[in-house]
Amino acid sequence: MQTSSRTLEEAAAAIREAEAVLIGAGAGMGVDSGLPDFRGNEGFWQAYPPFAERGLSFMDLANPDWFRSDPALAWGFYGHRLGLYRSTEPHEGFGLLAGWAADKRHGAFVFTSNVDGQFQRAGFAPERVAECHGSIHHLQCSESCSDAIWENATAVSVDEETFRAGPPLPSCPDCGAVARPNILMFGDFGWHPQRTSGQLRGLDRWLHSFLGDSAVIVELGAGRAVPTVRSQCESAARLLDAPLIRINPREPEGPPGTLSFADGALAALRRLAPLIR
Repeated sequence: MQTSSRTLEEAAAAIREAEAVLIGAGAGMGVDSGLPDFRGNEGFWQAYPPFAERGLSFMDLANPDWFRSDPALAWGFYGHRLGLYRSTEPHEGFGLLAGWAADKRHGAFVFTSNVDGQFQRAGFAPERVAECHGSIHHLQCSESCSDAIWENATAVSVDEETFRAGPPLPSCPDCGAVARPNILMFGDFGWHPQRTSGQLRGLDRWLHSFLGDSAVIVELGAGRAVPTVRSQCESAARLLDAPLIRINPREPEGPPGTLSFADGALAALRRLAPLIR
């Protein structure tokens, strides 16, 4: 689906005229920074060949049980991702979004399913980011000895051939058990949601603080497979009576009135940039 010049102009006008910008971001936002695309087993196994040999998918590995049954494997997977996210520079699209929001009366707020911390790394204020699935940059006890959540300042050594982590593994400062990322995993009944819940309350307060003022929702790289970001953006568009700009190369369609871009995040933002300045 080719994005029409009219859609491009309408989206740019909506961003120019808005007094608040809600940014919704899924995994597709990070691909242009060089982060792996875990969509489908083939993409995941290309990034992690040893797991392909064992037939372990992303869903298989993103499971808290590994921190009990095989913590070296669990931290091999998450430790490698931690190092990757720490070393990756956010692409220029993050800066474009931040620049457009800087002069808005109510600024911007980010709602993301990504756990990589790229928006904070790009300069977005942490108190204006809601990470609905948690963050790899924060830890909790794998045995839930308490509901504590703490910043992940550890470095994890990972064998690039086997993707297994070597000692010492991150541990709980209270009980000494293996720590795990404060991320909502599949089949996860032990995730501590307090940090994310606080972020979501902040988002709700922000959304209700300017009802009646003009706003725009810019959604990037969020697919239907895990529809959390899409649902939040559609809900916010209804609440604020605001236009929804949906940027997704595979699934750009949305409710009636959606301004759809069948592009990657960076490509679409670059197309919009000359019309917004």
